[in-house]
Amino acid sequence: MTLRLSFAALLAAAFSLLAGPVLARCSQNVAAIPGVQVASLDGLGLANGNSPNRATITFVGHASYQIDTPQGVRAITDYNGINGFGRKPDIVTMNNAHSTHFTDEPEEGITYVLRGWPSKPGETEAKHDVTLRDMKVWNVPTNARDWGSNAVRINGNSIFIFAIGDLCIAHLGHLHHRLTKEHLDELGRIDVLMVPIDGSFTMGVPLMVDVIRQIQPRMVLPMHYWGRAQVERFQGLMQPLDADFVWPEQSTLEVVREELPEKLTVVVLGGNGGD
Repeated sequence: MTLRLSFAALLAAAFSLLAGPVLARCSQNVAAIPGVQVASLDGLGLANGNSPNRATITFVGHASYQIDTPQGVRAITDYNGINGFGRKPDIVTMNNAHSTHFTDEPEEGITYVLRGWPSKPGETEAKHDVTLRDMKVWNVPTNARDWGSNAVRINGNSIFIFAIGDLCIAHLGHLHHRLTKEHLDELGRIDVLMVPIDGSFTMGVPLMVDVIRQIQPRMVLPMHYWGRAQVERFQGLMQPLDADFVWPEQSTLEVVREELPEKLTVVVLGGNGGD
């Protein structure tokens, strides 16, 4: 089954009209553009089934989402060889070198296996920028904590961005700190943000809410949690952002950029969490 949220917004229309090539990098963060104000265009029906700016997103467990595009490209985020295994992805991203967030034995036939940390001799950071049909994927390196000593691992994590037309989806991975202006400039405008809400293995939930405030997405998809209580705590801490929470019965969501909600919306595709 597919859940579809039907809304429209002025900026969605403006960017879809002004966008360059379908596979262009996501636009500058709207919050950084002076003089732009949001106005509602609800009811105008700007998007339809032919929009190139859409994706089907499925929660497949832990911190992994499957993203399918109109041209049949399939990506699995935070691929660990367990969650999403056997779904024949074209692109997999591994944000962090932790046992539940990567694998050295991905299944055969994957076109791009993208690791988010320095994994080759001489590398100081991982940098990717690949395009496959209507999906473009790149990363923004961030620091991470060492699992044993809590020492800083420079560029040990990556935020991966998936652009399908002018729809921009970002997965924070195992983020351990607030973002700098340079990070935000590299990210650009993000429409859908996948956010870990465990509050311990990544970072405290109040700090994660600050990161959401920094990025200003239109939609948030929680991940990396175990139990409804963690979602309810996240919901409470999100109150200052006045976000709507949606608890669909299914784990699949169709997202169309022209129909994104005007108001920040959290869609709990993972239900009560778990692997």
